[in-house]
Amino acid sequence: MAINYICRHCRSHQGVIDSIGISEARLGFDALTPEERRDIIAYDFNGEVTVKVTCEHCREALEAHPELSLLASPLQ
Repeated sequence: MAINYICRHCRSHQGVIDSIGISEARLGFDALTPEERRDIIAYDFNGEVTVKVTCEHCREALEAHPELSLLASPLQ
């Protein structure tokens, strides 16, 4: 099972974990609410998982300009 991490704002690839033995509990997914899971994690039919995170560049931009968070796609 591959777990791909992408930035939710700029869609840049942040990393991948490709491990058969990795569990959702070990990744901390079990601590998420059902709403957070739907917002952050996507599963595809091949068994791959995509996790939406915020990259450092986008985090810094949002911290410097909080009004960007009001836009649907602030950092494309």
